[in-house]
Amino acid sequence: MVEIVQKENSILRKATEEVPLGDITGAQIKKTLADMKEALDSQDDGVAIAAPQIGVSLRIFIVSRKVFTMKEKDNEIEKSKTKNATGNNLVCINPVITGTSKKQLWLDEGCLSVRWLYGKVKRAEKATIRAYNEYGKLFTHGGSGLLAQIFQHETDHLNGILFIDKAKDIEEIKPENIQD
Repeated sequence: MVEIVQKENSILRKATEEVPLGDITGAQIKKTLADMKEALDSQDDGVAIAAPQIGVSLRIFIVSRKVFTMKEKDNEIEKSKTKNATGNNLVCINPVITGTSKKQLWLDEGCLSVRWLYGKVKRAEKATIRAYNEYGKLFTHGGSGLLAQIFQHETDHLNGILFIDKAKDIEEIKPENIQD
């Protein structure tokens, strides 16, 4: 099983290296993507993962396919069909946030590498990224709500920033104290 590194690991504090375009479809990146998917799928509450979270200092993150079948409503997540419901994870290689909305919100946030700590982080309500997919194809993807939050959170990871660096009202909530 692929281990998710925790906040004490210095790799999480380093800016990552871009993936050379010619390497995107190569064996090393395919293995890294497979390891990231395995780590993400091992966590029921995970919605995305960045390469540094598995100890790899490359500019890659994956948004879980779960995100595209969820809809936020009054702090509850309900299943919903969206135009992005492809059934696949969204692989983002060398992502760049190309735009954000002026409107910002304080949003609840946690992280697979900062286990059981939660806090509020100010994030743009909408964000657009430009990245390469696992086949080396350049794409642009916009999102609002949870997806915009993920784009910003994961880009922070690629720049060596953890959500706790920006958060307020940080508290520890152990799994046994989480109510469904």
